[in-house]
Order: sequence, then structure tokens, then C-alpha cells
Amino acid sequence: MRPERADAARNRLAIMAATEDLLTRYEPAQVSIERIAAAAGVGKATVFHRFGSRAELMQAVAHSRVESLRIAVMEGPPPLGPGAPPRERLMAFLDALIEHASRSIGLLSAQEHAALTSKINRDENPIYLFWHGHVAALLAEAGGPGLDADLQAHVILGSLHDATIARLLRDGHAERVAASLRQLAGALISQRSTELPPCSCEVPRRSWRL
Repeated sequence: MRPERADAARNRLAIMAATEDLLTRYEPAQVSIERIAAAAGVGKATVFHRFGSRAELMQAVAHSRVESLRIAVMEGPPPLGPGAPPRERLMAFLDALIEHASRSIGLLSAQEHAALTSKINRDENPIYLFWHGHVAALLAEAGGPGLDADLQAHVILGSLHDATIARLLRDGHAERVAASLRQLAGALISQRSTELPPCSCEVPRRSWRL
């Protein structure tokens, strides 16, 4: 693989920085390729050349923002990282995820908007696949065979894309949202197989590398 040229690297970083800045000041639908290019001091064609599409640009920015969370989950100290019981790791991850979402609400909304306009399914997003795979694995380990961990992980993570939750995060109620997610996950684990029929499905094995 050829090394990235210095000017290309500068353009890439400038475009990503401009995108993040614009998302803190405008609604996602207002952050167009034209506006991003102007803020970055490059041509519109340069943005498309570097990222291919608006959706891929939002994905690249999101990847850079979640890399520290991925490293903490895969290699960091417990309870977020390996070594803690699955219930503790799940609660720590939900807290970290809400903290990330509250700092990146504009970016998350932009990803949703880009996915809708480009017809990209959320479950094809590698960031979402990483989050879902991790939550599903912890639910399966902590909740036992009676819990449909794969589906319940979608239910928990789907709440982050709800308009009411987005508004609460924007208004500074991250702890309230995190507490509710912890309660929901805790209730699922506590019920185990007492109320849920046995599930023959397995949590799919997915690569967690973004």
C-alpha cells in the first residue's frame, strides 16, 4: 500500500476537522459537502476524491471518534476492558457509550441522515456492528441461554437513535439516559430464562476491528 502524500493527509485531516466543527453548530441536514469543502479550504471534488461520498465521510469521522472507546473495550483495564464479570463490563460499556453519544450527538445524527439518504442499513455500519457484537456477547454470557441476546442488543442500542433520547442527550441528561439503559440491561439479565422461551439462535461472531 502506497504511503499517503503529505498534502493528501493535510486535506483529509482538514476535511474531517471541518466536518466535526460544522456538526457542533448546524443540524446534520445543513452540513453539506459544499459547506464542508468551503470550511476545509478545499474543493468539493477533493472531498469526494478522499471519501467517496458524504456517508463515507461521516463514517470516517465517526471511526476516528470511537477508536479510543474500541481500544478501551478490547485492551483497557476492567471493568470496561477485559477481566471484569460480564454484568460489570456491560454496565461500564453502556455508561461509556452514553458519554460518547452525548459528546457526539451531532455526528450520530449525521450518520443516521447519511444512511437514510444513501440507503445504507444501520446493521451494515461497522461501528454499530462492533457495539452490537459486544453488547450481545455480554448479555449472552451474563443472561444465560434463555435470553435472546442478539435481538435484545439491537433493542438497547436502537434507543440511541430515538429522537427523544437524542433530545435528552443534547439537553444534558446523559446520566438519566445511562441509568435507564443500565436498568433495562439489568432487568434482562435478572430475568434470565424465567420469562423468556429458550432461544436456539447464537450470537453471530463478528470482527470487532473497525
